[in-house]
Amino acid sequence: MPMPSSNREARLLRFGVFEVDLTAGELRKNGARIRLQEQPFQVLTALLQNAGQVVTRDELREKIWPADTFVDFDHSLNTAVNKIRESLGDSASSPRFVETMARRGYRFIAHVDSVVAAATISAAAQNLAQDTGTRAGALAPHGLDPATSSLDRALHAELHVPIPRRGLVRALFALIQVMYLIFYVSGLAHLHAVDRIASNFLPGWRALVIVGAVLVTGAVGIPLRFYLLSAVAFDFRKLGGTFGRLFPFVLALDQLWAIAPFLLLPQIGVGLAFAATAALLYVPFSERTLVRLAYREGS
Repeated sequence: MPMPSSNREARLLRFGVFEVDLTAGELRKNGARIRLQEQPFQVLTALLQNAGQVVTRDELREKIWPADTFVDFDHSLNTAVNKIRESLGDSASSPRFVETMARRGYRFIAHVDSVVAAATISAAAQNLAQDTGTRAGALAPHGLDPATSSLDRALHAELHVPIPRRGLVRALFALIQVMYLIFYVSGLAHLHAVDRIASNFLPGWRALVIVGAVLVTGAVGIPLRFYLLSAVAFDFRKLGGTFGRLFPFVLALDQLWAIAPFLLLPQIGVGLAFAATAALLYVPFSERTLVRLAYREGS
């Protein structure tokens, strides 16, 4: 016999990109199951059922560790909370989900929703959109599009923004790599022009330093951009971790090439050169954000 709607809603909870099925005893992230042992799951359940309120250590002891259980309670509870934070990607120093209340207990600070309630609304919206042509035409002028309902759009666990389509994010990242490839090839192809322009503003050896920097960074940047371009083209699933390790080098390289617009100072003027440089200074951080969106953990 199916459970009543109210009971079912109370047994299926969602916070951020996570979903907890209290009946099945499962924790899921973006639909993928996350392994969590029984006692940490019971602690998480107690915190979710009292979201926004402090759950004392004594209350957790009575609920999860019966009086006839001989364990080191403090150690067991601390271990359980650490496993919960590890599964949620949370931190004790800057919590997003589980907050420690000194000498008292713990509090779940994120907003908790009933997944079934949201799913019911989403299904009703889809039924409206898939109804007869007359009703669909009546809804269209009001801009009702269930497919883009905010209820159906999960939030990124770290960035706290709606997760966009991966194809679009990967395409934007690839375009940035193509842009830098054009920069490098153009700079190396016009090295004599770079030398001439640099000599007009920087006398002697300083101009040679600029030319050498363009030569070295361009030669190193070309294979780097080809690697990133091929990685995103073939959808290399470990690109997130790889780019994280490469990011300090990418950042330094991109910051150096951000001053490239000043080589075109006679053509574009000081104002436009500053504007272009300011935009280029932000590009490496945009690359990192795009990679985190397309290659998030558990995607």
